[in-house]
Amino acid sequence: MTLQIGIYVFDNVEVLDFAGPYEVFTCATRVAGGSTPRFNVFTLGEKPVPVRARAGLKIDPDYALDDHPALDCLIVPGGVVTAEMEKTTVIDWLAHQIPQTTISASVCTGVFLLAKTGLFGNRSVTTHWEDIADLKVMFPTLDVKSDVRWVDQGALVSSAGISAGIDMSLHLVERFAGRTLAEKTARQLEFDWTENPD
Repeated sequence: MTLQIGIYVFDNVEVLDFAGPYEVFTCATRVAGGSTPRFNVFTLGEKPVPVRARAGLKIDPDYALDDHPALDCLIVPGGVVTAEMEKTTVIDWLAHQIPQTTISASVCTGVFLLAKTGLFGNRSVTTHWEDIADLKVMFPTLDVKSDVRWVDQGALVSSAGISAGIDMSLHLVERFAGRTLAEKTARQLEFDWTENPD
């Protein structure tokens, strides 16, 4: 069975926040081989129009929020999320999707968007070191962790900033498809997979 991995993109998204997970899951699919792709990875935008990443990269989302395949895993990258947090349509969509996915994950400040849904109560999360204080102030019930690459709370997984999203995505590959494929994917990417301390 092919698992559906949707990555939400928006104006001022951090490039590596979405491109890192995209590369990990597509690479894992190549490495896994076989007649049935392990993962189908695609981007989602609020509307079917191009968005501009934080560094100016133009992205054409594969699907819009009102028309996309059912998600097994939703990944919400970070960047400048202030405007996204004020979009009722986006937050309502997230709140609708999260209970239906096996895993909802965030990279960097993407956790602010997930937290805005109000679905996570006092669960543990993390974000970019520069944004930890703001996350604690804005969402005081969350247990915000620092000095970790990612935090796995089962159906909710969050990562620290930017490159930590690659580490987290390899962890997600391990959860979905096993340790061996995750290690082979990291090797294929020539990426030094930094895991959390035991």
